[in-house]
Amino acid sequence: MESFISELESKIKKNIKVDKIQILDNTNKHKNHKSFNKNMFHLTLYIESNELRQMDRIMAHRKIMEILSKEIKNKIHALEIVVK
Repeated sequence: MESFISELESKIKKNIKVDKIQILDNTNKHKNHKSFNKNMFHLTLYIESNELRQMDRIMAHRKIMEILSKEIKNKIHALEIVVK
């Protein structure tokens, strides 16, 4: 899991100028959901980025979703994005 989080951080940093980034794994909070899949992650991304703050919220989220599109299709069930 740690390596997956590190990969996500690296991928984001390669595509966006980031001041600070934190990715939290909330997967365990969802174990009792009907659609729970232990191979899919529930993540919260906290990101501080002047580049993203200059965009409107939808465009900033879209940019992150595009960067992580492969992971969202294969390994991420839910991604909460908080831009600071």
